[in-house]
Amino acid sequence: MLGNLDNEVIFKKAFTDKLVFKTFVKDILGVEFEVGKIETEKKFTPKIGLIDFELDIYAESVDKRVCIEIQRVEYDHHFSRFLHYFLMLIAEQQKTAKEYNIDQTVYMIVVLTAPYTISQKNGKPILDEVLLLNLNPQTLKGEIRDLFGHQFVCLNPNHPDQDTPKQIRDWLDLIYQSIHNPQRPVLNTQNEGIKKAIELISIDNLTPEERTLAKNKEATRVTIAKIENRRNIEIARNLILLGLENDTIAKGTDLTVEQIEQLRREQN
Repeated sequence: MLGNLDNEVIFKKAFTDKLVFKTFVKDILGVEFEVGKIETEKKFTPKIGLIDFELDIYAESVDKRVCIEIQRVEYDHHFSRFLHYFLMLIAEQQKTAKEYNIDQTVYMIVVLTAPYTISQKNGKPILDEVLLLNLNPQTLKGEIRDLFGHQFVCLNPNHPDQDTPKQIRDWLDLIYQSIHNPQRPVLNTQNEGIKKAIELISIDNLTPEERTLAKNKEATRVTIAKIENRRNIEIARNLILLGLENDTIAKGTDLTVEQIEQLRREQN
């Protein structure tokens, strides 16, 4: 049985292993990365951009910076938040640069473990398994000029796409099945990184301390979720009194239309 990669403790145990980290980065980004020190809860001193942000998993080599973030709860601001992280990792290099050159290529990989609840500016839902952002300029014909190479990759296994490359699919399967099918996962153990990750997060291989930490993290998350849910219910009740439609209220809270309809019946 696998530990849940939706849990911060389990996730960090797997992805701070050098073999897992290196293989994951190669499969997702297609780049070789010589792993040195892997840090968790990485902060920069002094602060970058006047914001004291923290990175889940961070490592760098002479020519690359790679950070991996896990985002379990869907916040409306999370794309803006991670874009900020991404850009600040680039800007931070200017502190010691004599010129405007940026010596290290920055890569950010974000793993989302919940379905998207936000939409595009045109109102259409975001239902993509893999989203890519790079900062290279392109011509009016769409031809990309490879000047920088910085990449931001967002992964969400809750929106499977048949066109996702197999080397990425294998990791998304690991993440998804550790959450939804931990007892009988069907995974590609021919991939050495995935095989090692499976070994690391196997319930039998977790120490008593790791089990305790994982349970505490989960208990904290459940408590926060309950508080957020109560807050959303109160907001929904007030919006019902104002005469708003169910769909509009659903967009302003994390409640479903069915839950809002039940609240409406209770108030009536």
